[in-house]
Amino acid sequence: MADTVSYRPKAGEIPTQPGVYRFRDAHRRVLYVGKAKNLRARLSNYFQPLRSLHDRTRRMVTTAASVEWTVVATEFEALQLEYTWIKEFNPPFNVQFRDDKSYPYLAVTLGERIPRVMVTRNRGVKDARYFGPYTKVWAIRDTVDLMLKAFPVRSCSDGVYRRAELTGRPCLLGDIGKCAAPCVGRVTPEEHRELAEDFVSFMAGNDSKYIRALTERMKAAASTQDYEAAARHRDAIQALEAAMGKSAVVLPDNVDADVFGIAHDELAAAVQQFIVRGGRIRGVRSWVVDKEIDVELGELVETVVQNAYEGTDAPPREILVPELPEDAAELELWLTARRHEIGDPSAPRGTLAGRVALRVAQRGDKAALAQTVEMNAKNALVLYKTRRSSDFVARSKALNDIQDALGMADAPLRMECYDVSHLSGTNIVASMVVFEDGLPRKDQYRRFSIPESTDDTESIYQVITRRLAYLKNPELDAVENGAALTAAEAAGAGEPGNAGEPTSEDDLAGDDPVIDIDAELQEAAEKRRKKFSYPPNLLIVDGGQPQVAAARRALEESGVQGIQLVGIAKRLEELWLPDSDFPVILPRNSDALFLIQRIRDEAHRFAITYQRARRKRDIGSVLGEIPGLGPSRVKELLKHFGSVAQLRKATPEEIAEVRGVGPTLAGAIHERLASR
Repeated sequence: MADTVSYRPKAGEIPTQPGVYRFRDAHRRVLYVGKAKNLRARLSNYFQPLRSLHDRTRRMVTTAASVEWTVVATEFEALQLEYTWIKEFNPPFNVQFRDDKSYPYLAVTLGERIPRVMVTRNRGVKDARYFGPYTKVWAIRDTVDLMLKAFPVRSCSDGVYRRAELTGRPCLLGDIGKCAAPCVGRVTPEEHRELAEDFVSFMAGNDSKYIRALTERMKAAASTQDYEAAARHRDAIQALEAAMGKSAVVLPDNVDADVFGIAHDELAAAVQQFIVRGGRIRGVRSWVVDKEIDVELGELVETVVQNAYEGTDAPPREILVPELPEDAAELELWLTARRHEIGDPSAPRGTLAGRVALRVAQRGDKAALAQTVEMNAKNALVLYKTRRSSDFVARSKALNDIQDALGMADAPLRMECYDVSHLSGTNIVASMVVFEDGLPRKDQYRRFSIPESTDDTESIYQVITRRLAYLKNPELDAVENGAALTAAEAAGAGEPGNAGEPTSEDDLAGDDPVIDIDAELQEAAEKRRKKFSYPPNLLIVDGGQPQVAAARRALEESGVQGIQLVGIAKRLEELWLPDSDFPVILPRNSDALFLIQRIRDEAHRFAITYQRARRKRDIGSVLGEIPGLGPSRVKELLKHFGSVAQLRKATPEEIAEVRGVGPTLAGAIHERLASR
């Protein structure tokens, strides 16, 4: 027996947020629906060695052919969505939920002569008004206990009620004021029914009306010095406010809306659609589309919405999107026409379905739900890109397509990409990232410090020259290969990256020439240089024709042969070859362009991270050398002036205005910065 099932997702693909998951069989039938506070932790339990699973669980995971999940904002939303899907799909392995015993409700039996408030799992009570489901029984009982202080509705059983009628004595709840005691005639049945209807109205969302009314009564009682009545009204207000906090509803019962979330980049877009009917999430649709051309979010919204309702699904009265397109009014007219054409089952018979409104949620519960949908879309896009880049077939096809597009003799099994980063021409650094077989090799990433350069093309020339020196002579010592090498580079042309972050102070060393390297460091440097000397099949620079020309000049001067050179221009994602007047255009939905983009973006990220780290260390080191200037005062200086550039321009008098910095210290800071 295999250790686990073949469709097991990678741990890194599963989000750690709360959500609901579904196991499906080969025919896409839902076999099991579950909820989790942490999806990754929960789903990992199903993918343990099969022999360690419970018999029923093992049968479920081996019957299934796939697993999918939907992220929500809270555990309560996960409960609601899980319940909805269990009712909709009737999964065969969710037998414990068939009788609803896992979901307690708050019910008011309006069909009875003397209505009763109760906590029940039975949805079959005739003419009862239900609220819920709730997460825990104790939570709903706490809510009822608070509500009865303001609306003292009967909550006893039929047997207790009949016994009170016969004896003429109310139960304990009647004595402590949590029941109006219709059993002994303290209120009439009609008055008690009004209390029950007010209870239902409050739970249905008309809460502010009752709190305002009670507040007015409290003030009126206090003005007549009836402080006992005012205290009762005050306690009722506090109880209702506490109940509102415990039983907050995500969306009102009258909300019918579709909420769209879209996450996109240059090549793909992930779409999530939450279908909300009666305030509850009734369904979720998700899909990923490849983008042939780069479009703005508003234009993408228009395309997504049109595609979503071109079938037999009628648009709801409200559609929430992340951004309104330019022709939002025309799109609303089209959606309204579709709603009338298809029909709305919830609309009154003989009337037209209402107008469709296209909106962006700005605040409140709808905005919170829109953020949840957007979060699901972002997770879906990350999952799509991760699976696409880790798929062996897709990677192989991408490498072969790159080989054909660039006219290479062999597929580029090793690719190196270079990017330059600086701040207004200062603190110039560069990065080198390595992909082998279409996957990143982070242990072979390198960082470069560039002491002086006129522009990006000169920086590219310097970096490529320094890198190619190791291909000419792998045993070449770091010191002999140019005084511009930093201490970090001497230990291997820049230390290996750790997720793009510097790993030691040596990684962030300045531009001092290397004077001495001890035996242990020299041995480590030798090992790294051997890795560094391995030649790439394809050398990629971030930029167009000027950057490619600079890299080509470095290649020609080095005398190294057998390396294909190409540049990728950001604006149109074009590939530029040396001596070419026209770029190579890869299809926008191709795996080849996806891979080229990924290595370019990784090089950019790695360079930016290093440049920012150096910048922070540089100013921190310079200011930290001034006596009396500690980390807290450095932080105050940067907070006051906003940037290092503004601090350099400041006069001693302006520096002295910073809290904790006196005239003497301000003069020392100004002198120190002016000398650099």
